[in-house]
Amino acid sequence: MQGRDAPSQPAEMPSGGGPGPLALVGSGEYLPSMAALEASLLQGRPGRYVQLATAAVPDGEEVVRKWERMGREQAERLGVEAVTLPVRERADAERPEVVAMVAGAGLVYLSGGHPAYLARTLGRTALWRAIVEAWDRGAALAGCSAGAMVMASRVPSLSGPASDGVEGLGLLPHLQVVPHFDRFVHRAPDLIERVSPPAGSGVVLAGVDEGTAMVGGPVHWTVRGQGSVWLFAPGRQEQYRAGSQLTTPARP
Repeated sequence: MQGRDAPSQPAEMPSGGGPGPLALVGSGEYLPSMAALEASLLQGRPGRYVQLATAAVPDGEEVVRKWERMGREQAERLGVEAVTLPVRERADAERPEVVAMVAGAGLVYLSGGHPAYLARTLGRTALWRAIVEAWDRGAALAGCSAGAMVMASRVPSLSGPASDGVEGLGLLPHLQVVPHFDRFVHRAPDLIERVSPPAGSGVVLAGVDEGTAMVGGPVHWTVRGQGSVWLFAPGRQEQYRAGSQLTTPARP
């Protein structure tokens, strides 16, 4: 595979005047090792860190509360306010009092778990519309693992056939995201073949290694973290290491 290197420091994105930065994270949400990334997303934006742990709901309430606690601890490390969205089921994402909690966000973060559950719970809801509107006004928007996968129009199944995938949230219809890429591809060498979008779709498969993020978007990105981002499309297979810049195709 080919690699491209670029300056190690990404340009800061100003807040206001248009959409904020996006971050698609392979793993590591709320860990101290990822605090610098989350701080950079909040830079120049309100110190209001809105967090959504809905993807962990199928694992039980104890697990959800663990992620919510970790999110609050990360916000404390960053010196900002943690706003935990209490969304366990789809009806919660339509409650006006929950939707109102997104107002004034500097960063909205969708943490990991079960991508199909997250997509079905959040898709086409008042809460998702409020999140997109906040991003359109300049807030940063990040997703880790399942939270990154649902940003696309299609969420593939990483453990079964491609037909087992579900509809995503559609913010990045030109991408299909596989987080934990270094770990998954080691365990399932046929993963790329199984989950790659159909030829001619105009959609690129982005594999994001653990502890790594692609930041910027929707088209121009910088790789941050300890690993690489991998792009797969017909006739294109490239590795982008930390500090590299990459361009993904426009919306199909």
